[in-house]
Amino acid sequence: MVGYLIGMVALNLPHGGYEHFANLRHRRVSFSLRYIVLYLAFLVGFVGFFFVAPVVALGLAFSTAVIKGGHGGLKVMDALCGTEHLQSSWQRGLAAFVRGGAVMLVPLLAWPGVYVTFSTYMVHIFGAAGPLPLATRLADVQVAVGTVYGLALVAHLGGGLYAGGLSRAWLTDAAETTLLVVYFTFVPMMLAVGLYFPLWYTLRQTARTTAVASDAPAPDRLSLPLTWAAMVLGALVTFGLMAGFYVLVPNPLGGAGLLGGAVAFYTIFVCLLALPHIVVGEWLDPARGIWYVP
Repeated sequence: MVGYLIGMVALNLPHGGYEHFANLRHRRVSFSLRYIVLYLAFLVGFVGFFFVAPVVALGLAFSTAVIKGGHGGLKVMDALCGTEHLQSSWQRGLAAFVRGGAVMLVPLLAWPGVYVTFSTYMVHIFGAAGPLPLATRLADVQVAVGTVYGLALVAHLGGGLYAGGLSRAWLTDAAETTLLVVYFTFVPMMLAVGLYFPLWYTLRQTARTTAVASDAPAPDRLSLPLTWAAMVLGALVTFGLMAGFYVLVPNPLGGAGLLGGAVAFYTIFVCLLALPHIVVGEWLDPARGIWYVP
């Protein structure tokens, strides 16, 4: 849990802010203001959804993590190693599901006790009581998830091999997909997630940004101090939102101890940021977006 908090707070959170900053730094002021308003609107709406239906909202949050890990990873492949073996939209969607599913679905199969425990803490933050439906039907859920994910994994790798042969892109994809599945199977869940986002996701997104950097306008002499000012302001706003969220929810630690409660609280907060991060930062910005690849 300590490794999770260090990785997610110190390394992954600043990168999420930088993705927005890099996307907005050369845009019109009117666009940036509209972007920020939409982001805050989605954030407030998602918080409200958690108060109304915390279990369903948690499912949406976990789905968002699958989309973030999978779709973001797909954009990295586009930029760094190619995706010639993914020749149709359904293949790309399947690839995103398999890669993102390794982050959230494989731990459910390999570490069910930890998964259920922290999921329970997270809905209890919003005042929910009693066991999760996931806990009462765990065996059935695991069979369904394992079947769907296993078939998707075989279809993804088999379809890519059929479409692209033993290409460099397919071999890279197969090796990375296998690594993700093995990693989330054998590394303890909280440590696995806490290290994945800063040391895999963030690092690869940075590599993608570097690979396409020549397409961006050249920075001027004021870019460095403006970058620092924007990042500091963004950090202050983010931690201000975190403090406000802590005061707003009825049970900030979800009934857990200090360390476990801190993990549950921070995970919910990151989930809240992740949905507008994707919807506003990427899906509503088709001309460019946080994962833009020219």
